[in-house]
Amino acid sequence: MMNRIDRNFEARQEAQLLYHDNDYEVKTPGDFVRCAVTGAPIALEQLRYWNVERQEPYSSAEASLKGHLAANS
Repeated sequence: MMNRIDRNFEARQEAQLLYHDNDYEVKTPGDFVRCAVTGAPIALEQLRYWNVERQEPYSSAEASLKGHLAANS
């Protein structure tokens, strides 16, 4: 049973975004994106971390650091 706070990402549409320095542009509408490191779904209203050069979203600052380190090793 789900309440109004729970997220059922399987029933929702994955968005495609174009990431800019301080914002993002929606290319394909949806409710979430997937973290480039963990694969976890990120609701668009919770998206705070991304890489403009690699056009990758991240679920957390830690995931962002892991993505940076992996790309530069």
